Amino acid sequence: MKTGNIPNIDEVYEEFKKYFYTSQRDNEEELKELKKYAAYFCSMALDKEEDKELKEAFSDLRELKVDVSYPLLLELYNDYKIGILSKNDFIEIIRLIESYVFRRAVCGIPTNSLNKTFASFGKSIIKEKYLESVKAHFNKMTSYRRFPNDEEFVTELTCRDLYNFRSRSYWLRRLENHDRKERVNVSEYTIEHILPQNNDLNLDWRRALGPDWEKIQQKYVHTIGNLTLTGYNTEYSDKFFTDKRDMKGGFRESPLKLNRGLANLETWNEETILQRAENLAKEALKVWQYPQLDQTILEQYRKKEETLTEYSIDSYEYLKEGKAKNLFEKLRKELLSLDPEISEEYLKLYIAYKLETNVVDVVPQKDKLKLFINIKFNELNDPKELCRDVSQTGHWGNGDVELILSSEEDIAYVINLVRQAIEKQYGNGESI
Repeated sequence: MKTGNIPNIDEVYEEFKKYFYTSQRDNEEELKELKKYAAYFCSMALDKEEDKELKEAFSDLRELKVDVSYPLLLELYNDYKIGILSKNDFIEIIRLIESYVFRRAVCGIPTNSLNKTFASFGKSIIKEKYLESVKAHFNKMTSYRRFPNDEEFVTELTCRDLYNFRSRSYWLRRLENHDRKERVNVSEYTIEHILPQNNDLNLDWRRALGPDWEKIQQKYVHTIGNLTLTGYNTEYSDKFFTDKRDMKGGFRESPLKLNRGLANLETWNEETILQRAENLAKEALKVWQYPQLDQTILEQYRKKEETLTEYSIDSYEYLKEGKAKNLFEKLRKELLSLDPEISEEYLKLYIAYKLETNVVDVVPQKDKLKLFINIKFNELNDPKELCRDVSQTGHWGNGDVELILSSEEDIAYVINLVRQAIEKQYGNGESI
């Protein structure tokens, strides 16, 4: 949280010692700081929060098991405690983080990069415009970091398998309890398929679904339109819809929001499944909201981002003409095409190419380019042996790997090395 770096779990203590020695704080001062943030962490992660609304927000977020958000949340919590961030705005930001994580999970976006996304998020916050700047940053993220918009979210929510979803009890509970004064204890109910998942459907079900009953069952059985919570005995799960509706504890008697409307239906088929999915999706947009922001305000944030740097390509003597300039132009084109999220930043001594953190830094030199790739030397596959380990050597730029590029013929090879660094940091992963 303090440094923005993300060490491996077995290197945390060493990184803390480096931070402590460079911060020049005395022992007592540092211990007080550790105690303060430990208390914040207990409030968020260990259910020790005393404020009811914050407690509920933290509880919902914990259920998604997104521990990588804590570096950002600790900063937010501290700002809330010292009065920079209001409670209402703090809760809204927590809800946006929850929505961001859940929407991405529903849309099947890999989670690998979330730790870096949250670790660097605080740098984009303008504390005089706290909530607005958080919304702006969420809006600006694209590609694998994106906050899925309403259209993408609804499309995936209504068609994907949400029964075999890791967080299925979470989404059912959140839909049921949204805007309720008293929360329903979902653990007292059973997750139910309205259209049974039994492949051997009885005759009533086959008639209701029509000649394509097998295809319809296969397509919709685990989708949101067909899933609910019930209080009746699971031995009745294969019975026809009207039996489930009218039995003791059935849909007609259900006090749950999720079952509203089922009491008035006479059958259950593809049409009613799709209609219920549409209705639940509308409710889901209220639960897991998108960070709405006026476009004129958002454009102001984009313009600020573009004007932050005081350097340009003209700031580098060796990029004005000659071999280094030609090499750079070709390399630059390939680097920027690696990922739509890659940004380019001109600094005093080098040009940085970043995702959440630096991927590769380019130092222009006479007739060549010196590159620093942000990956550990022993993790890089370099059959041509063009790279050297500079982890113990002082150097400009970020990364443990140095490489000299002096020939256009090596650009494709260099791009492959950079791609390894990207895959190591942000590669394909499993969604929540």
